[in-house]
Amino acid sequence: MEKIYQILVWASVFFYWLLIASVTIRVVLKRRALGVSIAWLMIIYIVPIVGVILYLLVGELNLGKKRAERSRAMYQPYRDWMESLGGCDAHRPQHQSFLSRPVHDLCLKRAGIPALAGNLLSLQSETADILRSIAADVQKAEHSVNMVFYIWQPGGHADDVAKAVCEAAERGISVRIMLDSAGSKAFFKSHWPDAMRKAGVELIEALAVSPMRMFLRRLDIRQHRKIVVVDNKVGYTGSMNMVDPRFFKQDSGIGQWIDIMVQAEGPSVPILNSIFAWDWEVETGLRYLPNLPECSLIEQHVHANHTVQIAPSGPGMPDGIIQQILMISIHQAKKSVTITTPYLVPSESLLGALQTTAQRGVTVNIIIPAKNDSLMVDWASRSFFNDLLQAGVNIYRFNGGLLHTKSVMIDEAFCLIGTVNLDMRSLWLNFELTLCVDDPDFCRDLITLQQTYMAHSTTVSLQEWRNRSIFNRPVEQFFYMFSPLL
Repeated sequence: MEKIYQILVWASVFFYWLLIASVTIRVVLKRRALGVSIAWLMIIYIVPIVGVILYLLVGELNLGKKRAERSRAMYQPYRDWMESLGGCDAHRPQHQSFLSRPVHDLCLKRAGIPALAGNLLSLQSETADILRSIAADVQKAEHSVNMVFYIWQPGGHADDVAKAVCEAAERGISVRIMLDSAGSKAFFKSHWPDAMRKAGVELIEALAVSPMRMFLRRLDIRQHRKIVVVDNKVGYTGSMNMVDPRFFKQDSGIGQWIDIMVQAEGPSVPILNSIFAWDWEVETGLRYLPNLPECSLIEQHVHANHTVQIAPSGPGMPDGIIQQILMISIHQAKKSVTITTPYLVPSESLLGALQTTAQRGVTVNIIIPAKNDSLMVDWASRSFFNDLLQAGVNIYRFNGGLLHTKSVMIDEAFCLIGTVNLDMRSLWLNFELTLCVDDPDFCRDLITLQQTYMAHSTTVSLQEWRNRSIFNRPVEQFFYMFSPLL
């Protein structure tokens, strides 16, 4: 009997070693960012069995067999659709600024998406006005309404939009809405899904979270885009979910969420619509590629040479393209870089780009919320303050609520605006979207808004940060170790 126990013990030790060794080799062979690999190895060795299970569940970008097969099959038809825009009159690379041209070249070569001119953009920063504007455009719809959101929270003016889409569907308009399963769980528990479907809305729950699927795909991949397209002519995107801040996370102690949306008209709107069509087909297998835009431009048109580059990212799309756009833009800056983000957990390369840009004399401003809804991200963000401040980066902590705006302004002449946070989830995992705007008028509006944010912020000084509580430092370092996974 004793020998049997010894055999069982040795067999258990062998299989334990084999399990850890196999997962370790798999982590290393994936050849991801070094910090990501080290963070996973730490988890696997500190909590071995739990760490292995976590890695198998959320350690790799696994979209699921059906969605992955659809993405592969879809890629060329969608790329062909995008590349057909290259002959459009609105494609005017010769008129682009030196800041926007490299971004255009990258997106064109990697994703086939050209920048298009002739767009009329409006920056909207009052959430009540944004929701009213979306509801009004839906009410005027003649053919179609397409929406995708990470969060739809019932209540307030968000219900006005819900009523508008129901009424649109009832009068025969094609209405398709895709909502992330985890982000919109409160919505799916409300009466609205039944009401919408009864009205004729095609409503789907994207990336459904279920224990039955945990080993079939990675459960923490999220549909994080925010898109509204009406009649393939009017589009919205930005940082704002379909929520009225007065009715959203009011018990979290962080204040109301501060967001922006961009309303667009012009040839770039069908590209927004094609990104929605991509997401819809990945989830359902049904293809609804929109009509190509009307590209004829009048030379004297005030927006004739102001371009918009649309850059989507996520599973099935070119890896790391938005991080590349950020890196190109930051390194090109000659005078200033101003960034707003709710979650500041940069990759090693982005951190280095920000430090290098500040050290060569460029003014680098980063505006983040003073209070965050994620405790882990809040502590992880603080772990980067010392390196950034030492390099000369200015850090502003916004006191007017949870600043959820995601924007980057380069030299007050070229900007990025959309759904992307400066963290690993947005840069490498989720379905995201960024507008790259080469439009001086629009940039001036965003500059004014960013200055308003800074005016309502507290500046973090290097000396003040060095004098922070000694008890905070080990907590910051602990969460820093896991920052590549946040």
